[in-house]
Amino acid sequence: MRIDLDRGLDAETAEQVARQLAAKDQLGTHMLDELGISEIVSARPVQAAVTSAATFSVGAALPLLATFLTPMSMIMITVSAASLIFLAMLGAVGARSGGATMLPATIRVTFWGAAAMALTALIERLAGTVL
Repeated sequence: MRIDLDRGLDAETAEQVARQLAAKDQLGTHMLDELGISEIVSARPVQAAVTSAATFSVGAALPLLATFLTPMSMIMITVSAASLIFLAMLGAVGARSGGATMLPATIRVTFWGAAAMALTALIERLAGTVL
């Protein structure tokens, strides 16, 4: 284990502190002091799953709502456009809530969403199931 000497400890004291901290729980000490991981910032899988389910549901409901407001002849274009618009909006919201820069995150989410839609359309065309 390494203790930062810039925090005001001389080398000998730092070595002694490091040994005493690591004596009880080496992994926990390493995670906290060197990686900055504590119980406060550790993963919360249940919270992540619930958040994921909620955002997936909202993301699916919005284009579905667009289908109710669109004539059948325009359904494919409308759903595709609505999906990309809502994907961009959710990408921006996710970036903002996660503290990331919004524009690159929004572009990335929209690009990969469009790529997934295009690949799906290609597979449907090859399989002969396009509407």
